[in-house]
Formats: sequence, C-alpha cells, structure tokens
Amino acid sequence: MAGDMYGLLWERELPVEGRGRRPGRPSGLSRERIVAEATAIADAEGLHQVSMKRIADGLDCGVMSLYRHVPGKDELVALMYDATMADAPPLPEFADWRDAMHAWAMAVRTLFRAHPWALPLATANHMMGPGEAYWLDWALGVFTRTGLDADVSLAAVLAVNGYVGGALRPELQGQDDPQWFRFMRHPAAAERFPNVQRLIDSGGIADSPVLKDSFEFGLGLVLDGLERYIETRPRPGGEP
Repeated sequence: MAGDMYGLLWERELPVEGRGRRPGRPSGLSRERIVAEATAIADAEGLHQVSMKRIADGLDCGVMSLYRHVPGKDELVALMYDATMADAPPLPEFADWRDAMHAWAMAVRTLFRAHPWALPLATANHMMGPGEAYWLDWALGVFTRTGLDADVSLAAVLAVNGYVGGALRPELQGQDDPQWFRFMRHPAAAERFPNVQRLIDSGGIADSPVLKDSFEFGLGLVLDGLERYIETRPRPGGEP
C-alpha cells in the first residue's frame, strides 16, 4: 500500500527511471478533475461528505469510472491533501529569516482556514507529497541560511508548524469563551479554579488586544525564542 501511495503522489513529479510519464487518457475524466470535485465537496461540507458516488454525480459519470484514475478513498484523500498544499501561491524570498517564517506561518494559516478539513490530515501519519514538500523545503532553506545545521533547522520548522496547527484547531472548530468557561457558572468553581475566576473578573477578555489576535501574539513568542537561539547558539571554533 505504501508503495502504491508513493507512486500515486510522486510518479508525475519524479518519474521512475525508464518508465517515463504515463500518457494522458483520452477520456474527459481525469485525476485532476476528480480531486478538484472531491476538494470542493470537502471545502463546502466537510471531508466526511466526500464519497465516490458524490464525486461521480458531480462529474456526471459512473462510479466505477473513477477507479480507473484513483484506486480508492484513502488514495483520493492523500491526493486531495497534497493538491491543496500545492494550490497556494508560492512564497516570495525575504532578506530576514523572521519575516520569512512569519509569512510562511501566515500562509499556512490561510491555507488551512480555506480548507479546514485538511488540518487533521497534516498531523496524522501520512506520506508526504510534492505539494507539502515545497513548504518544508522552503522553510528549511530559511533556517539553513541562518547557519543552523540541517537537523536543528528541521526542529525549528516543526516548532513553528506545531504552533500554527495547535493555534488553528480551536479557531477552526468554532470554540469561543462562553464554551471554555461554562464550568465557572458552578458555585464551587471559583474556589477550585481561582486563577480562572481572576481572569473572568478582570473583565478584559472580550476587549483584550492580545486575545483578539492571539495567533499573532503566540507566533511572535515562538519566533522570539528561535531568534534568541539563533543569536546565542554555540558556533564551531567560537565564531561570532
């Protein structure tokens, strides 16, 4: 299965030596059209609404004809996810690494806000395709140019990416303050959770500029930490 998934994601990008690219089928149906239709359904109604029958109905074709282009649902979802990652406009070059990673994080946020069904797939066990590899390679290049070793650069990318994914989850799931603090209505809650009560009593939650843009605030803290590491890390031979 893993080999089949790899071929499905990568054969058109990195053709197997001696095999070349497969010629296109004469039919008007294509893998790209199937993936686009499935993605439109997921964007509008959620990934759980994507089925081969829904796709076939949307494309006005038979269900079995889809399987000539996509082996099954798992493979289709993998193609949808990577096509979504590839669909974002390319990032420009930045002179400053911090500006670059801020733009990278905001672009990832924009992508997942447009395709919320894709966020859980990003953190699930999956095979990386060419669309996702672009984002990783770009961010690795940003940190490598600061002088970080390759493994540390990867750790830095994962730190930023982990923050983006974690901060986006409540945003995409529609959580709000009343849901979070409903338990504080209980008479015993104030004594048991005094710091939460202090926060509520402050009355500034709704008007707090930090909380209104907590994503930017948290991202800034992550980048602050990375900046300190980059500036103070030990260098070979005591280089400045």
